[in-house]
Amino acid sequence: MDTDRATVARQIGREPRAFRRVAVRCPFGKPAVTEQSPYDPTGEPFPTTYYVTCRHLVAAISRLEAAGGVERWTRAQEEDAELGESRSRADEESRRIRKQLAGDARGADDGASLELGVGGQRPAAGSLKCLHAHVAFALAHPGYELGERIAAELPRLWPDACCTS
Repeated sequence: MDTDRATVARQIGREPRAFRRVAVRCPFGKPAVTEQSPYDPTGEPFPTTYYVTCRHLVAAISRLEAAGGVERWTRAQEEDAELGESRSRADEESRRIRKQLAGDARGADDGASLELGVGGQRPAAGSLKCLHAHVAFALAHPGYELGERIAAELPRLWPDACCTS
């Protein structure tokens, strides 16, 4: 839907590079998480399949990251076997989705980025790279325990009023 693309462009302050569709809407009906193609129109890899666009949610996750959230959640998934397994399953699912979305396309990287997990991370990467990507994946695919626990740490998932005008 063209209005979704325009809304996302307003939310992120630029034209989205590899926008496919809205994967999750906020309670006000606006895009909150989008699904990206594995490659932009020029064939450049876009390694993040699910992208948070809701300004409220972006800001809340950014505050969590600034407060040491990446390091804290990296330790948590290393020390808690359930969280580690959850991440492994999500990375595997992310690779499956990316390959499905790409179809026959292999882009400028000859398909190398199709092997990346949540948030564009390489297999067996230790540290989490971006909490936004894990929350986005959890919202788009309920049941992703690590992403859901990160989201649960946010003071509020949604604002009282729409943050997208």
